Amino acid sequence: MRMNVKAITMVSVRWVVAVGLLCAVPIRVAQTAPQAKPQEAQPQTLEFTRDIRPILDKNCTSCHQPALKQADLDLTTYARFQAGGKRGPAFVAGSPEQSLVMQFITAALKPSMPLGQPPLAANDVATVRDWISAGARDDSPSEMASSEAAVYHQPPVITALRFSPDGTTLAVSGNREVLLHRADGSGLVKRLPGRADRILSIAFSADGNLMIAGGGTPARFGEIQFWDPREGKLLRAAETTSDTVFGASLSPDGSKVAVGCADNTVRAFETATGKELYKISAHENWVLGTAFGIDSKRLVSVGRDRAAKLIDADAGQFLENVNQMHGELSAVTRHPTADEIVIGGEDRIPYVYRMDRPRNMKVGEDATLVRQLAAQDGAIFALDWSPDGKRVAVGGAGPSVNIYDAESGLPLASCKGHTAGIYAVAFSPDSTRLATGGFDGQVRLYSTTACTLEKSFVPVPLLNHPTAQSPRGGGPGGGVQ
Repeated sequence: MRMNVKAITMVSVRWVVAVGLLCAVPIRVAQTAPQAKPQEAQPQTLEFTRDIRPILDKNCTSCHQPALKQADLDLTTYARFQAGGKRGPAFVAGSPEQSLVMQFITAALKPSMPLGQPPLAANDVATVRDWISAGARDDSPSEMASSEAAVYHQPPVITALRFSPDGTTLAVSGNREVLLHRADGSGLVKRLPGRADRILSIAFSADGNLMIAGGGTPARFGEIQFWDPREGKLLRAAETTSDTVFGASLSPDGSKVAVGCADNTVRAFETATGKELYKISAHENWVLGTAFGIDSKRLVSVGRDRAAKLIDADAGQFLENVNQMHGELSAVTRHPTADEIVIGGEDRIPYVYRMDRPRNMKVGEDATLVRQLAAQDGAIFALDWSPDGKRVAVGGAGPSVNIYDAESGLPLASCKGHTAGIYAVAFSPDSTRLATGGFDGQVRLYSTTACTLEKSFVPVPLLNHPTAQSPRGGGPGGGVQ
């Protein structure tokens, strides 16, 4: 067969050469004829989704989105951008000089936009102007995200959950939203829709007045949402990097939020304003978890580079590695009243470390290691330390969530019933209940003494599901048993 292909190829080549030779004379004779001008390349037509939305996402939509419509302006879709806000339509197709958006981003109208930030780059301003001049073309796909609550045909993967400090509410991640349930799983209270497609971490302030949701939209942006959970109101949102953010943690004094990023950085934000305070580039791979010390002055971050790094949370400076490196790390949590952390990841072993080194470390010594717990049946994805300091819960690729005595490291109980990966675990404030969630989309509530399953439910309303419930105050809801 190879010989035939080669023969055919040689014949083809000879035929092309022969044709070229036969055509040579006519081509030379025709050289005196006028030559056609080469066609000039046509400029690319500007489109909303491809060219304009990335500019808006980078500079504007943290303040102008469905959950936080400053000046009643939502810039997340073409239709809402065109509709404008309190001052009227944002643009007039074909007339940039009559378009409000151009007047604000060029400071012809005050306050100039983006508010409190550097002006848009000149090429971005030119792109918006040229797009409007050319007719403001819309290339939005029909499935573009909407401000309406998500509709679910099947349970979503649960990537984050957390009890409120007063123990009345359980916050659960959904698609483009956080769902607030009664802590006993008896029903949905509120749905908090946002812009980020994925919510990967949730944290509450000590007084329960602030809830942080960290996540984003893969390959587009990372976002930290600042919520008043009692009112269900988005206070502000901070956008950062070009990918989702991981392992958001709130400092005990409530002043800062730290996140891990796919660009190998740790970033800290001021909770009062959403302003980025600093970024730290000490890691050599994705950063997947963060945890503040009890005095809010230090921070530990873990990631794919296998390191648990100690950071000065006030100055934003790397101090030292806490651990001896084993496998990639994906989770970290801190003792409620002491500067001890438990970390875990790829090598399946939870390690308990002190944040303070008791003496100068010698080569090969793990001076800060307190103990290591038993190896799990799979990689570790989620950890939590009970508020009373007595238990550590470990979840991951294995079929169970295992609970250990934090003082001795001995196993206490194993919470069974999961059918796939477990991505989130959380103790209730009184330490008597453990909530878990993961790939199968079920929230499970266990007693912590013997891991007895108390309740299992789907946290989202499923379309046409006969037992779907509505949250208090009306509207679509869930809490499907």
